[in-house]
Amino acid sequence: MRIVFAGTPEFAATALAALLHAGHEVALVLTQPDRPAGRGLKLQPSPVKALALQQGITVAQPRSLRLDGKFPDDARAAQAALLAAFSAGRAEVMVVAAYGLILPQWVLDLPPRGCLNIHASVLPRWRGAAPIHRAIEAGDAATGITLMQMDAGLDTGDMLLVAHEAIRADDTTATLHDRLAALGGQLVVQGLVDPDRLQRTPQPAEGVTYAHKIDKAEAAIDWTQPAAVIERRVRAFDPFPGASFKLDGEAIKLWRAALRPDQNGRPGEVLTAQDGLLTVACGDGALDLLQLQRPGGRRIDTAAWLQARPGLAGRCLLPT
Repeated sequence: MRIVFAGTPEFAATALAALLHAGHEVALVLTQPDRPAGRGLKLQPSPVKALALQQGITVAQPRSLRLDGKFPDDARAAQAALLAAFSAGRAEVMVVAAYGLILPQWVLDLPPRGCLNIHASVLPRWRGAAPIHRAIEAGDAATGITLMQMDAGLDTGDMLLVAHEAIRADDTTATLHDRLAALGGQLVVQGLVDPDRLQRTPQPAEGVTYAHKIDKAEAAIDWTQPAAVIERRVRAFDPFPGASFKLDGEAIKLWRAALRPDQNGRPGEVLTAQDGLLTVACGDGALDLLQLQRPGGRRIDTAAWLQARPGLAGRCLLPT
């Protein structure tokens, strides 16, 4: 099938690769503009753009698709590219995955077979920008992928296909992301085998939750919270933005922790700091801190980290 693809991060690139591997022809790719990254802050293409260029696919990178918005020239150029793709019969459907821009109604109306969205949750739970992070943070037992017929709302369109995925006890956003990305690619390829036969199911009115975008301010560990809540947030914020606390003026990132429900103390108090074990009291229970990182350093296990941090027992750790 001839398609237009809109997406930006690795999650979307995985879906694009699956579509290409399945033999679909991609007439045009929309992706976010290049962003500065790395130590030199050089402009870097998105994973979707890099893959598209490798495959010789035309790429458009508008800063906005709103014809009456802040970047009308970008929107008009993208409109011309989309009209050329669909009016010439080169494309029949638009597939969207973590694109990052809102699609105005004029975009939704262009594809003869509509716009299909690959969303990383089982809707209507976790509509919005960060469904993987929020599912882990909330302690959900399972999540999945929804292939959805897009409408003008925020992830409110009819469901076409759903696939479920268990959330493991040690899942981080990074590990769950990779499994869901692969699942999303499989589901959209399945859906495009015969899209006219897909059944549209309205989303349930009950059970709606919103996965708000992750803010760096959320990274600060609040030791007054229960240990189970903090442990989930540590995993949810891996790899971004990384849960952290202050020690001697430094923001220390915590990447792995284990529950110690049998121990209690003043929230933030270091209960044990010896023999490779670092245990910190929380609002309910305690946590063994297993992997940490100093600013500018790399992730290391606690035993190595403690060698340079004597005398921590009894101290109180502070949020960043």
